[in-house]
Amino acid sequence: MAIDKITTPAVTDDSVTAAKINNDIISGTTALTSEPADTDEFLVSDAGTLKRIDYSLIKGGGITVADQWRVSADFTGAASPISSNLERVDTSGQGTIGSAMTVSSGVFTFPATGIYKIEFISQFTINDNTRYYINYIESSRNNGSSWTQISENASYIQQTDSNFTPQSLYTCSLFDCADTSNHKVRFRVLPVNTNTTTYGNTAHNETFFTFIRLGDT
Repeated sequence: MAIDKITTPAVTDDSVTAAKINNDIISGTTALTSEPADTDEFLVSDAGTLKRIDYSLIKGGGITVADQWRVSADFTGAASPISSNLERVDTSGQGTIGSAMTVSSGVFTFPATGIYKIEFISQFTINDNTRYYINYIESSRNNGSSWTQISENASYIQQTDSNFTPQSLYTCSLFDCADTSNHKVRFRVLPVNTNTTTYGNTAHNETFFTFIRLGDT
């Protein structure tokens, strides 16, 4: 019995429809076992018109930056900003994702643009009472020429058993870094009692800052 052959003249424009394509057209092909390259192409329907698009234009999702810094030694009194004894976490078992934040004189620069969650946890103590202790996250949109307070939290210490009494504070903010050259953040603390000590340690986190990139700006 003769078998019909498909020849180029026999396949006219728009003649291959969805009804003529088997359901295993995708699942029956060889699987790609790694993330596509930026130049790998996909077919998409753009308002009913088939078009190709590079993977570089549609990839995304997932956290690309997760970084943490800490104060490595105690200090007493206010700091505006905290600018000394700052180190990136390096204790065994602690991890980071992506490129590091950088810091100069207490001013942090982001490795990439994006929407970031910024967390500031401080631990402090005094052998006395202190009516308030405030920690702040501040941002600049002009490379440090001016600063805006974007988050704060406050607490106090009421001395217990006539000895050093510790306390801790947490504050956080979302920050839109659209320009890594000009958009910066810094951290400061303000205790009403200047004898208040803010804890720092080089072996583990006591007063520390976390930066997580959530997505594109």
